[in-house]
Amino acid sequence: MLVDFPWGVDQLSEEIKKEYKDDLDEIPNFFRDLPPIDGALDGFRALSEHYDTYILSTAPWGNPTAWIDKILWVQEYLPEAAYKRLILSHNKQLNSGDYLIDDRTANGASDFDGEHIHFGQSPFENWDDVLNYLIP
Repeated sequence: MLVDFPWGVDQLSEEIKKEYKDDLDEIPNFFRDLPPIDGALDGFRALSEHYDTYILSTAPWGNPTAWIDKILWVQEYLPEAAYKRLILSHNKQLNSGDYLIDDRTANGASDFDGEHIHFGQSPFENWDDVLNYLIP
């Protein structure tokens, strides 16, 4: 969980919210300007010092700008720590690893072979909780 999706939704006009009410992920150019959530950048960098880290994200199939937006976001916010470490997949369970930090259970997150750290849920409500768990 790196970006503040709810913040982005709050910035949308009522017209856009109404037009895309069934799937906000389909809004063109939406993902590029989302700010990182508190602690996300430092958290990712800290984990990168201890683990072989990648960003595993789902990009909406019907929104090709989301794919580009996500690459540009990583290049802006994590240019060194996540250089060539972005994986876009609709089936997160096809990827392997020890941990998956994700705020959702969709798109294969709940079937991930390693441990799914359900971000935003107890006991992993924020990045400090995640770091305290993963970095002794």
